[in-house]
Amino acid sequence: MTSLLILAALAAWLYHRHQQRRRPPTRPVRGNGEAGASAAARARELRTPGVRLATSLGIPTQRGALADRSDAGAEGERRTAARIDPLRQEGWTILHDRALPRGRANLDHLAISPTGVVILPDTKRWSARYRVRVVNGRLLHGGLDVTTRLKGLLHEARTVSAALGTPVVPLIVMDGAPIEGGELTFHGIRIVPADRACTVIRDLGRNATTKSSPQLAARAARLFPSYPGAA
Repeated sequence: MTSLLILAALAAWLYHRHQQRRRPPTRPVRGNGEAGASAAARARELRTPGVRLATSLGIPTQRGALADRSDAGAEGERRTAARIDPLRQEGWTILHDRALPRGRANLDHLAISPTGVVILPDTKRWSARYRVRVVNGRLLHGGLDVTTRLKGLLHEARTVSAALGTPVVPLIVMDGAPIEGGELTFHGIRIVPADRACTVIRDLGRNATTKSSPQLAARAARLFPSYPGAA
């Protein structure tokens, strides 16, 4: 019986893989920009019939593990959105899950203050069992070196800055993992706990700029369409 179930799982996986190859690549589309939408869509995409069957049989798979990580990321982004969305009542523009002009990368969140300060919060939902700290110039989560995981945010900040013609403040919102010392600054990126995200963003947004907030908001909405991912 077990052999038959494994064969069925393999057949389902091969069929889904064939269908995926025939499907045209997913492109960003305009919409309301629901926080975590693209990560949740990625999780659904990874959970093929074969993966779901393997999971039901207690068989771990790489795609299943990646789907779980995507689901956790989506939940973290939704939690951050709930924390910072109240800033809209103070005149802020808050956008979620936005696509860059090229490639498949997305912006978790984009915040523009009434004074024209542009902030790029990026949610990281890492295990609460391990601290985030800096050791010998490297960023560690427990004993794992996660330094390179900040490259994406730095690239996104440069891209947004070039597109909007204004400096962009990158910010890591850490949902889960405790931060040594309460918060850190690493390679120019401030890393703060999720429960302080709204306060930190509000404080950063008080700086005066020469940019028009409404114009920046309109340009950002046009250049970075919402990115719900695969439907």
